Amino acid sequence: MNGLAERIRRCRKDARLSQAQLAERLGLGRSAVAQWERDTAVRPTVGHMTEIALATGVSFEWLATGRGARVIGGEGEEAPAFVLDYVAQSETEERLLLAFRRLDALAQLSLVEKVEALAADTD
Repeated sequence: MNGLAERIRRCRKDARLSQAQLAERLGLGRSAVAQWERDTAVRPTVGHMTEIALATGVSFEWLATGRGARVIGGEGEEAPAFVLDYVAQSETEERLLLAFRRLDALAQLSLVEKVEALAADTD
């Protein structure tokens, strides 16, 4: 699967939901889901993608990008919309992430390499 529209359709069908049923769970009209499942310029918001992931039991990363495991966890476990390890878990981490995003790509790469070197020294 390579397109977002295809991934949305696949996870909805795998969850045995009609377009109308998924739309109802998201508090939207069926036409919104139908538009997302067509390969058009209409895309769901990040918030709606999170809700789609939760409603259909797929990982947010897979839904958004097509990468990673489609379902996180074993059989019978509920799949989270995203993995908490990849989210800032303190005010310090959040400040670092916000500052990092303001840097250009070369500065980001340089900083990552420095932080990885610091982390390796503490092992």
